[in-house]
Amino acid sequence: MQLNVYGKGNAQKQDFDAGAFGDKVFYRLLKNAVDMFKANQRQGTVKTKIRSEISFSGKKPWKQKHTGRARAGDKKSPIWRKGGTTFGPRPRDYSFHMPAQQRRVALRSALCGKFGDGEVALFDGSSFSGPSAKSARAVLASAGTPRRLTIVLAQPNENVFKSFRNFPRVEVRLAVDLCAHDVLNGGLILAEAAALDALAQRVGGKTGGAA
Repeated sequence: MQLNVYGKGNAQKQDFDAGAFGDKVFYRLLKNAVDMFKANQRQGTVKTKIRSEISFSGKKPWKQKHTGRARAGDKKSPIWRKGGTTFGPRPRDYSFHMPAQQRRVALRSALCGKFGDGEVALFDGSSFSGPSAKSARAVLASAGTPRRLTIVLAQPNENVFKSFRNFPRVEVRLAVDLCAHDVLNGGLILAEAAALDALAQRVGGKTGGAA
């Protein structure tokens, strides 16, 4: 297939073999991968106090019988104002992990879907000799100013990162750190040819390549 190339000024096209990313999208696996990512982002630090943690006296408010009032043991009761909370949220760990092979297949499925939808293009960062928001804006304009954009690099590039960091809904990721959630939530994917080759090797397919 032919992919657009952005970053050299005028938009160009270049041949690319996307066969390494398969031809089938596993939707259930993708859902599990996204659920895992979101669950692992949860802090789980919300907490309410149970009756044993309330700072009240444990003295019985009044005697058990012959007062005409309901029985009460202490002011920490959940039915009393400022008492303890029954079945309230407690600190917990929401994280879970999928097997590495499933994560690789989920990433391959996400990229396969992006290729099928025409939401993958090549990125040439050689023109970023220094941080330049002007050059970043030109790349966005040539790409049609997408609502969301993810730039995938093969190696860390501080100039590219600093150029795009102030643009909303634009993310810069390394191929080694990319996950299925980043791809699905990233909108248009602009990736270096070397980054796509690294991803092809990572997901277990054959190495693709630009002609």
